[in-house]
Amino acid sequence: MSEVPADYAQGIDPERALKYAIQHLKDDRAEIIEAVIETVPPSWDHEAVADTLREQIRVRARELGCVIGSGNLDLPGSPNWYIPDLAVVPAAAAKGAGALLPADTLLVVEVTSESNGDTDRVVKRKRYAEYGAPLYLLVDRQERSVTLFAEPGRLGYTRADGPHPYGTTIRLPEPFGLDLDTSAF
Repeated sequence: MSEVPADYAQGIDPERALKYAIQHLKDDRAEIIEAVIETVPPSWDHEAVADTLREQIRVRARELGCVIGSGNLDLPGSPNWYIPDLAVVPAAAAKGAGALLPADTLLVVEVTSESNGDTDRVVKRKRYAEYGAPLYLLVDRQERSVTLFAEPGRLGYTRADGPHPYGTTIRLPEPFGLDLDTSAF
């Protein structure tokens, strides 16, 4: 039988240690996806889609007293630490926060990349619902489609609007009450 390393025998929590380490990487944006550290190097096409969405949401987010960003989202009790492509969060919650919970958001957006599309389609969709993100917008660049997930629960989202092909107008429900034009993707 192998011995337990001394540090862990003293009660160090592996989840806390992993999440501490991910926040102190130099020169890289990285996430923890199901206990695997993944760097987040988006392409310009990926960033163009995210920027198009940011511009369409910006005015309404400000009216709601929110900020739009891609800050850290912690999923406590799991080996997950996400950096969404965009999240809309109340400015008061963001101020001074190192990380927020998915339930602290009003909207989370993920834009797929060729290298990790299934992560956004399957894993993050399940986890965002489990951790209470009220709306999850998935922009699938490989499938050229957009899906809005709502009504989160422990087993996933109970409502899906889509997938819709690029060019379809997607309605973000209240508190947004906003139509997104996906033709520019």
